[in-house]
Amino acid sequence: MLIAARNEAGVIAETLRSIAAQGRELGIVLVNDRSGDATVAEARRPGLENLTIVNGRALEPGWSGKLWALHQGLPLVKTETMLLLDADIRLEPGTISALRDRMQEHDLHLVSLLAFLRMESFWEKLLMPAFVYFFKLLYPFHLSNTGSRMVAAAAGGCVLLRTASLARAGGFEAIKGSLIDDCALARRFRNAGLDTWIGLSHSARSGRSYDGLAGIWNMIARTAYTQLRHSFMLLALCTALLTAGFVLPAAGLFSADPATRSLGLAGILLMAASYLPTLRYYGMNPAWCAAFPLAGALYLLMTWSSAWRHWRGAGAHWKQRSYTDASGGVE
Repeated sequence: MLIAARNEAGVIAETLRSIAAQGRELGIVLVNDRSGDATVAEARRPGLENLTIVNGRALEPGWSGKLWALHQGLPLVKTETMLLLDADIRLEPGTISALRDRMQEHDLHLVSLLAFLRMESFWEKLLMPAFVYFFKLLYPFHLSNTGSRMVAAAAGGCVLLRTASLARAGGFEAIKGSLIDDCALARRFRNAGLDTWIGLSHSARSGRSYDGLAGIWNMIARTAYTQLRHSFMLLALCTALLTAGFVLPAAGLFSADPATRSLGLAGILLMAASYLPTLRYYGMNPAWCAAFPLAGALYLLMTWSSAWRHWRGAGAHWKQRSYTDASGGVE
């Protein structure tokens, strides 16, 4: 098992305890990515005998921080399969065994789970189910899982892969500058002729909290324009689709024209019908469907914020690091 941890003192101990519940035979390599907090001390607190802590070196040019940390820990992994786990992901007992079973039964080389995101604060309830909805819209799981060459999806929080297959796909170095590293890794596997699978799960849970809008905004703005391949045409298309799907129907409800109000109501109901399964999956009140237009409008603004940062040359910012597109980061 390989974990990259940078300033994760608040969550890492609970993550490691959840790993211990998976079985004592699991070896854990944790790369301390130059944390400025008590990440290492908290990692040692559960007292796991099978834990190896590596102190990461300074970020090299051309690398994103997480991939650079994983690259440093990789030589210590000696097992046929390897679990890449984010430092904030807690696993329910039996999760790793279930992933192994799916990998073996379907002869897969990479399987990943989109973790259950925390949905407790107002902003989390408003935006996190919508995040899953839009992720599946951008990367349809069915197409990815059936081997479509158009879609290759993975969720980086919890990824089980065959170690030899990672080498065959070029290792972490092949995607070293990627900010959307999970889908980039899935694409490398797919291009190498290696089958992948992605699914939703309640058994892998994120402990990361977003009590305010700013944290979610920065998370989305970090990669949204990258997902659009830095294409203004795709940004314009995305803007047109989200405006037509979210802004116009909501605005139509306030029109003086009865026909326009009816069209607006029809659009809102169609949106609610498509969103309701996501809310049900996460046990959310269906009334949150009424806030979906607001969530869609906010995601559109976050996407434009991401594009604006790119045009200004500001790059992406994450965990006290700044990245320029495809060129790595600076401390």
